[in-house]
Formats: sequence, C-alpha cells, structure tokens
Amino acid sequence: MTRLFRHFTPGLLAVSIAAWIAPASFAQAPRPVPSAAAKMPVARGRDLAPAKAESVGLSTERLTRIDAAMKKLVDDKQVAGLVTLLERHGKVVHYNAVGKLDVRKDDPAQKDSIFRIYSMTKPVAGVAMMMLYEEGKWQLNDPVSRHIPEFARMKVYTGKNEDGTPKLEDARRSMTMRELMTHTAGLGYILSPNNPVDKMIIDGNILNAGAPLQTMIDGLGKTPLLAQPGTRWSYSIAVDVQGYLIEKFSGMSFAEFAKKRIFDPLGMKDTAFYVPKEKLARFAQVHTGSGANLAVDTNRPDPTVVPLGASGGGGLFSTAMDYARFCEMLLQGGQFNGARLLSPRTVEMMRTNHVNPDPLKTMPPGTGWGMDFQVVTDAAAAGEAVPTGTFSWFGIAGTWFWIDPVNDLAFVGMVQHQNLGTTRAIHALSRSLVYGSLLD
Repeated sequence: MTRLFRHFTPGLLAVSIAAWIAPASFAQAPRPVPSAAAKMPVARGRDLAPAKAESVGLSTERLTRIDAAMKKLVDDKQVAGLVTLLERHGKVVHYNAVGKLDVRKDDPAQKDSIFRIYSMTKPVAGVAMMMLYEEGKWQLNDPVSRHIPEFARMKVYTGKNEDGTPKLEDARRSMTMRELMTHTAGLGYILSPNNPVDKMIIDGNILNAGAPLQTMIDGLGKTPLLAQPGTRWSYSIAVDVQGYLIEKFSGMSFAEFAKKRIFDPLGMKDTAFYVPKEKLARFAQVHTGSGANLAVDTNRPDPTVVPLGASGGGGLFSTAMDYARFCEMLLQGGQFNGARLLSPRTVEMMRTNHVNPDPLKTMPPGTGWGMDFQVVTDAAAAGEAVPTGTFSWFGIAGTWFWIDPVNDLAFVGMVQHQNLGTTRAIHALSRSLVYGSLLD
C-alpha cells in the first residue's frame, strides 16, 4: 500500500477515522463566537521565549500534571514518546519530551525531535491559499472549474448498476473554492477502501507523491464525486487539490512556496516535505500496538526521499517548536517575529465556520470547518474543555494542536502512534490538563 501515497497507509487510516467523521445523529446550530475571540493580541514581547507560568496566568504546579500524564503513557507502553508545548500570550510555559524515538533503541525523544505531522500539513496549505487569496488570485465563490478545467464536467456516484458498474449522474454545478476549502466539495479520499469512490482513488494510485500534482488532477477529473457539491461534509483529498492550485497561482512548486513564503519567514527551520539525512538522528518512528506489542511500523516510506508531488494534505515533517511558531503567527493575526503572512481579517475568516447547515449535519456536534481548520462553534455541544472559537486539527499518526484565541494560547503535541483510539484520548487528556492549569 505504500505506493499509494508517501504519507499515508490507507488500511490503517480506515479503522478509526471513519467512525469519527461518520454523520452525526444531530448537529447543533452554530452559536456566535464570543467577542473576545475576535480581538487579536498585540505583538510586543511575543517571541515564544520561556516564561514562568504565573506571569501569564497559569499554575506551575498544575502544569506538572502534563509531564506526569505523558510520562505515565510512556511508562505504560501506550506510546513510545511524546513532545508537548504550551504557549500563552506569546511565551512558552511548558515544553517537555518523554520516552523514545524508537522503542528498538535507547535514543530519547528530544524537544527538537522531528515528526511526520500528516494532516497538520492541511492548515499550512490553507495559509498558503489565503496568502494567494489576499493577492487576488481567487475568490471564495469562484467555481473550481474556472481554475481547474479538468473539473468542469464531474460525475457523482449514486450507487451500482445491476451489473456492478458504478451508477453516475452529472454534477448539478461546479464545486466552489469555499467548498474546496471546507471539505464540502464532494471529493473522496483514501480513508476507506470500503467506500466505492475512495477505492477508485486508491486503485488508481491518484494520490502519489512520486508523480507531479497534475497527474493527481487528471485522475480526479475522471473519478466521480461521492456527493453533489455543497450537500455533505466529508473529509477529503481537497487539500491536495489546493496544493496544485498553490503551484498554479504562484508559479512555484508547493514545496518551494511553503519554504520561501511560510517556513523561512517564520523561522520554521526543521519543517519540510522530507527529512535531510543529517537530521535523521532526531527523527521519530511511527509505532503501533501497546504494552508488550508496542513496535515500530516498518511499513512507512523513506523520510529522506524528496517527493515529486508535495502533499498539501499530509506531507510535512516538523517539530513542536516549529509548529508553535506557525500557531503563534495565527494568534497574532497573521504575523510573527516581524514577518506578516496574512491580515487579521483573513485569519478571522480562516477560523470562522463556513459550512452551511445541511452539510454541517454530517459533522460532529458543536463543530464546523473554516479554511482548512476544524472550528468549535459550540463548546458545550462538542463536549470539549476548549472554548467556542478554538480552531485545530491533528495528524493521523497522533500529532495534534489547538489554537484558542479567547484565552490567547496554543498547544502543540507530537507523538507517532497509529491508533486513533489511543491518540484521540491523549488529545482530550491534554486539553483537560491545560485548562485545569488556567488561572484567569
């Protein structure tokens, strides 16, 4: 299966994520985000330097619970190792590493360890897209076919004919750019081989880092949608399509654009679509199992190979501090360390739900989707410790982050474990521990 996509293992992906994104039995109507979430803090002194927790309204004593909880996960052999980082008001108040990079070896996880962040690539692609939006390259209500002619005459899968062939109908209209940014365009993915459209994408090797992104577009243009555009939220290949659009709009490869326009200005020195050989000593392996069965998943592509088609949906490697710089840029309304990537209004657009009521019904309660971020529209309905207005996402091998503009904080967690049941529980635990440490 590794031929399908440098950064995913489809059979493993399907086991847990399908249940998480399954249509909910009901959906809460979005509530207005508190006005505090619309206020971006000033940049002065926001350098991600270490600071005493009490200086930014947190409890040092209570933050030690994060260290204890992460250490217990490692001691119990639930995961091999973790790196966690919490920042508030632009200062780092918690930053720790526990466990190992590889259970077969003695090399400890370090604060600067490098991880496959998989779908945490998606917000980076979203920022790149919105930078080009600010340059007037595209508009939210543009039909995607205006920019990708191969998508002009899409078909929609509606079932099977008696002979087993796919039953198709014409798409009633082109998907829009807004729908492409919010997983409501009707596109499939590689998450579930039991889904007929996903199986076509898998069998056609459409998501292939060894081929140019144009090859992916050609393949998708001949593959049916799984729903009429704008009718359903379904996690999809849409962000890989955005990677192609970034190349078309900018005249650069997606990898080159990300490095020159995002990573270099933000000082994200260890973030890229591959791991240089000289940095392999810091590279964390993906693990599976637990207890006596905790083991390295050897069915992973070589991290040192430079992809021909960089994946906007899941291709990046990064560190906790690098990704914290990305989060802090968004907390500051699009700027960090003297580099402005976006305007405050554009960041506000990105963290606002753009999913209409009908497709919102196929999302977990209390959540919506902005421009390549999940957003909490109703914290009570979502059952989360984070407040309404928080935006976030995670990677399939366990990495996670959230950005809370109400309390002006961000958290980044790095782990490499292929079991969503295990890692999603760790994500929820970290949120409880962080907000239990907040004093104001």
